[in-house]
Amino acid sequence: MGHHKLERFAENLTFPNLFQVSYEMLKEEGFALRGKWCEHFGNDNPITLELGCGKGDYTISLARIHPDRNYIGVDIKGARLWRGAKTGCEEHMGNVAFIRTRIELIEQFFAPDEVSEIWITFPDPQPKKEFKRLTCERYLGFYKHFLKPGSPIHLKTDSLELHEYTRDEVIGPAGYRVEYATSDLYATPAADHPEIGCLLEAQMTQTFYERMFLAEGKPITYIKFYIK
Repeated sequence: MGHHKLERFAENLTFPNLFQVSYEMLKEEGFALRGKWCEHFGNDNPITLELGCGKGDYTISLARIHPDRNYIGVDIKGARLWRGAKTGCEEHMGNVAFIRTRIELIEQFFAPDEVSEIWITFPDPQPKKEFKRLTCERYLGFYKHFLKPGSPIHLKTDSLELHEYTRDEVIGPAGYRVEYATSDLYATPAADHPEIGCLLEAQMTQTFYERMFLAEGKPITYIKFYIK
């Protein structure tokens, strides 16, 4: 293990905006802020999750744009979360937090109706393991436990396969409502279509990987949908 990674793991323990709970502790004691995130943020503003947030650049960017919302990035990689948590602390961003956990445990961290929005940004498309895709019916079942009715889920990915799978094999058969879907997000300038409100936010905020894919000329796909 690299020296810098060990230093980051140690510094992670000092960040008040980064929560790391072992599976054993979750099972025995639960998560203290479940149903009480308003106590951490000091307000009852809507909560947005970014699942598989990596370094947290998308979470941080959204939080800068919307100081009236609370943002929580979730990932299993502590060395990646270090960057987002550190930035949040350095900029004194009171509306940002991070959780280090596996996504299949996510419902242990939030009570029913506690979350108002989910972003899934450039997840591993898992071409050979459908049950691990963050938009498969299994995972959507987890999200249903804590999403408020009428709360959107956004999927941005460079994987056309994951996009089509989510749209045609999961959302469609389940009867979930799609507000907007495109296989080339930037082919439709948001300024030309103000009636599509989700386009502006989807285009104005980009992850590290998204910028890299765009530089390579890869189209970015996007879906906004509702499961309850």
